[in-house]
Amino acid sequence: MAQSLPSAFAELEPFADWALPTEAQRYGRRLASTMDELQKFYDAALPRLADAAAYLDTFDLDALPDDAVRLLHVCYSLINISFPVEAWHQPRVPDTGAASMDSVIEPVP
Repeated sequence: MAQSLPSAFAELEPFADWALPTEAQRYGRRLASTMDELQKFYDAALPRLADAAAYLDTFDLDALPDDAVRLLHVCYSLINISFPVEAWHQPRVPDTGAASMDSVIEPVP
């Protein structure tokens, strides 16, 4: 398998499929995941979040290489799953029934 994340983040490669470009995709993946899957991703990615931010800060946001964009998307996914892992202990927002929220603006990139 070809490496899709920057080499400095090779240990996150098993989670590269979390590099989803839209909020809807990230949210859908979260809802389709088990808590065990979310916890494994969280445990691997959270300790590298500050390193990822520092690495990404070395680039102009409008000129990120493709592997850095994928790393940024992995970070977005980590943020998306943080409350389910840390607080709710379930992929869905508690006590929301069938409620949903759609993003109308995506972060760039």
